[in-house]
Amino acid sequence: MEPARFWIVKDKEKNEVQCLLCPHVCRIAEGGTGLCRVRYNQKGELKVGNYGKVTAAALDPIEKKPLKKYLPGKMIFSLGTFGCSLSCGFCQNWRIAHGEDPPYVYMPPQEAVKRALQLLDCDNAGIAYTYSEPLMWYEYVFDTARLAREAGLKNVLVTNGYINPKPLKELLVYIDAVNLDVKSFGDEFYRDVCQGRLKPVLESAKLFAGRCHLEITTLLVPGLNDSPGEIRELARWIAGIDRDIPLHLTRYFPNYKFNLPATPLETMRLAKKEAEKFLTNVFLGNV
Repeated sequence: MEPARFWIVKDKEKNEVQCLLCPHVCRIAEGGTGLCRVRYNQKGELKVGNYGKVTAAALDPIEKKPLKKYLPGKMIFSLGTFGCSLSCGFCQNWRIAHGEDPPYVYMPPQEAVKRALQLLDCDNAGIAYTYSEPLMWYEYVFDTARLAREAGLKNVLVTNGYINPKPLKELLVYIDAVNLDVKSFGDEFYRDVCQGRLKPVLESAKLFAGRCHLEITTLLVPGLNDSPGEIRELARWIAGIDRDIPLHLTRYFPNYKFNLPATPLETMRLAKKEAEKFLTNVFLGNV
């Protein structure tokens, strides 16, 4: 396990630490982990258990991230690990994000950059940190993104944005584009369905928009976050930052702990019409 960043000793006598990476700010007893399951208290020091551990790797079209308005037509070397700061009942990648002991291969930052450079002939633009939650892979993403930038590669985050401002600002120095997953524009949805809060995600969105290319994705779950009113509020809020920020409205399918039927296509079309009242670029996904 590698040393973690962004933590403090909370109780020296008990070897208790507090992680400061994400808004959960977990207090972790010796031998325990944070809610993400990858940040460990080892004898009073915070360590990360997923550094360099790759559970998924692929050369994807950049549109699959999804990014529609950033380097269209390019490919991107995509890496993922295990662990997540949220616990969404409908998670589409739950086998690696929340599964027990998913298989992995070890790929240190230098190796990841080397492989990405070898793919330049395949029109590869750089590295995307994706599939599970890359911000819970913070130390690895930071080290890899820095080396990738030095090598002339682009760095892309596909993230839930659930991170505190200080670590995010330090990482954003090396990030070129982001697809931010805004689960809902309702705090109740975040609390009940994802075990998180909306406000930190909106704060991250503003930081992303000021420092790199930003696109936003919202998965529409029937009866929970797909009402016309909520879509209008989400789109109005995004337009308040920049009406040209692309919004991807993605169709939900049953997965993980959720067995609700798939989002009706008519709901998807209506949501797009509502969002287009405020935004220039609205796309439907999984339809």
